[in-house]
Amino acid sequence: MGFNRQLWENHLESGLRYSDLPTSLHIFETVPSTNQTLWALLQQGADKNSVVIATQQTAGRGQWGREWISPTGGLYLSVGLVPTLEASDSYQLTLATAWGIAAELRQCGISVGIKWPNDLVLQNRKLGGILTETKVHNGKIIQAVVGVGINWTNSVPDTGINLQSWQLSQPTQAISSLEMLTSTVLSGIKSGIDCLSQEGINVLLSRYLDLLTNIGDQVYINNLLGTVVGVTSQGKLHVSFDVYDPNQINKPEIYVEPGTISLGYSKSSI
Repeated sequence: MGFNRQLWENHLESGLRYSDLPTSLHIFETVPSTNQTLWALLQQGADKNSVVIATQQTAGRGQWGREWISPTGGLYLSVGLVPTLEASDSYQLTLATAWGIAAELRQCGISVGIKWPNDLVLQNRKLGGILTETKVHNGKIIQAVVGVGINWTNSVPDTGINLQSWQLSQPTQAISSLEMLTSTVLSGIKSGIDCLSQEGINVLLSRYLDLLTNIGDQVYINNLLGTVVGVTSQGKLHVSFDVYDPNQINKPEIYVEPGTISLGYSKSSI
């Protein structure tokens, strides 16, 4: 069953705080990648804040060129943004959208957390992910595309979870359809971007860290055991090491670039 535009519009009108979005919606049954499709539409003159939605991707992409398996039943969308950001701050878009979507789902009673740097997790399993791409001119971002994939009713690996199956074990089902999930995710993206632009990166980062599931995790880096203590405004993982050195007052620490290490997933759920 395809995406029902009228049902989606009804959800927008019936309670979302952000009823002014999106300006232009493009719906497809199947595309190679919603990000790729949106970039092509933008090149052809589409509105810079356009949204692309597909019921299936044949060549979905995750971060760092990884494949994103995208069978029918999931939510696959991309949103165009025109942020006022330096190119060096581009990762703030990922922090903003991850926090915004997670916070919006939590308001629906869905206990979503964030796994560094860009995964949405539920019961220690992957619910969704985010891929941010930008076009830069003179050191500033002139166009961004944020791609989001959320497991709705699609099949998932052992490390994944889909929202519909999780809801069946709950007393109530806050999200009743793929169209309602789409509205919730779009609302979350806008709230995250609004937080970044209106309240600033320090407020946003504090909220992101509140939902980060990796705080306190132990990781090995260069054969040293460290503890995750935070994330910087550029998206770097802040790791502290418990190495005894009487000549050092502070613990040694490192800031890890996204994509350098993988924190992995536990196959067991809470």
